[in-house]
Amino acid sequence: MNCKTSWTRVALCAALLLGASGAWAQADEARAKKIAGGSCFLCHGAQGESTSEIFPRLAGQHAEYIAKQLTAFKSGQRKSTAMVEMVSKLTPDEMLALGRYYEKMSIPREEPKDPQLAAMGRYIFHNGNRFSGVPACVACHGTAAEGTATLPRLATQFSGYIHTQLKSFNKRERTNDNAVMHAVVEKMTELEMAAVAEYVSSK
Repeated sequence: MNCKTSWTRVALCAALLLGASGAWAQADEARAKKIAGGSCFLCHGAQGESTSEIFPRLAGQHAEYIAKQLTAFKSGQRKSTAMVEMVSKLTPDEMLALGRYYEKMSIPREEPKDPQLAAMGRYIFHNGNRFSGVPACVACHGTAAEGTATLPRLATQFSGYIHTQLKSFNKRERTNDNAVMHAVVEKMTELEMAAVAEYVSSK
């Protein structure tokens, strides 16, 4: 076998693999769209925009983070009577497919409803509170509050939802995520929680 023939076969195999990968991606997206349209949209909206501050916005959230939370709901590590039934039959592949489905969506940035509260939140988010030991949120969640694959995107999320989650961490009612959050939030006042939530929601 000459080199030209060898490289031709390699190229052909690569093309076949890429084609198969593309087909799987399309199938995953179609499945995710069907699942989302069957149940998720009722609370989280057709475009991941959510219908209430009780339910988080999923549009633009990291795929891996969404899959992680769905896994936690299914295992019972994260408590929710509403979600446990929704995820009971989902496979890990379907969870990730749903994550990728919502990650592609976006929500327009909105101005804060309370600019003065947001201004306070901006300071805490970027600088923390050295008098009480609250660290700067930016260290983990990034300057634009976009998070990472393992840390949530906070930008454009409902301020009320973020505030509720901070209080849940403070009360140890939510324990499935980074334990660092417990140490951080226990030092925050109710005002600081509300301020940070107001600020990042408008990012």
